Amino acid sequence: MPKRRTPVAPAAGVRVLWGGYFGVVDIMDTKPQVVISTLDAARLESMLEKLPAKAFPGKRNLEDELARAHLVEPEAMPPDRVSMNSTVRFRVESSAESFTLKLVYPKDAGDSGDTVSILAPVGSALLGLAEGDQIDWPKPGGGSIAVRIEEVMDQPERGGDYRA
Repeated sequence: MPKRRTPVAPAAGVRVLWGGYFGVVDIMDTKPQVVISTLDAARLESMLEKLPAKAFPGKRNLEDELARAHLVEPEAMPPDRVSMNSTVRFRVESSAESFTLKLVYPKDAGDSGDTVSILAPVGSALLGLAEGDQIDWPKPGGGSIAVRIEEVMDQPERGGDYRA
């Protein structure tokens, strides 16, 4: 797995597609800066090392996101960034409809519809993004909708919980 740990500025005109079993996520025309805590990065890298090479279709995408991420100590995590176990409110741009999801490790993902696993392309795409960032979210049956991160409602680091 790549171990490069330098900030990467968004590249104009770059289109990133996340594909796989759970659909395709399009990170618009630029890659927004990704900020991840050192604790989340270490846990995710450890998890990825234990997974078989073809365990899930988006493994390489998650590895790439971790490699390009700007890492900060958990205490310095910006409060408007999506970290592991963050609860996030989104808005569908076309309808102004809102929904809330929690970004979780695979063991914590359930069928209730209120969580998204980091191993899902959408989960990998959300990690490290900020309030105001927008992604194209896959719709069941095909196509996508533009979704904006409205608010990081709950973030473990913001509450001083560095174990989450």
